[in-house]
Amino acid sequence: MDRFVSTFTNKIDAKGRVSIPASFRAVLERDGYAGGLYCYPSLDAPALDAGGERLAKKIDGLLAGLPDYSDERDELSVALYGDVQVLTIDGDGRIVLPESLRAHAGLGAAVTFVGLGDKFQIWEPGRFEKRRAEARSKVQVTRKLFAAGSRTSNDDGDAGARE
Repeated sequence: MDRFVSTFTNKIDAKGRVSIPASFRAVLERDGYAGGLYCYPSLDAPALDAGGERLAKKIDGLLAGLPDYSDERDELSVALYGDVQVLTIDGDGRIVLPESLRAHAGLGAAVTFVGLGDKFQIWEPGRFEKRRAEARSKVQVTRKLFAAGSRTSNDDGDAGARE
């Protein structure tokens, strides 16, 4: 598998170290960045975004779509690359989470790793449970809207066929 998938919760030890899930380390290794990972404060959540070379290339692609020297490009560069910390994975599969990153995500004694395909996020477990509940609720509403929309368009199509 070459995507970050699933959810794992691990404890942070007294030295601020936490084990990266083995399946996530395997994705990082296949991604060409087995010795560590890129990690930065999420732009829209009290969490950390993390990943390997594929994440860095995705950020490069976002920046490439913006005009050189534009305010938008500069702001996105500062918000993403300016806050990136390259975290080394030790021989036991652990990283040390710096205090600045821990503070942004409100991390305490444990963290939840959440696979998001090309990247993963690191959350405080209680905050993530709330986020997961919100996401599931929104998905249910969206599915109902799509289902209602497809019924309406089918009904319209059927009505037109009967006339």
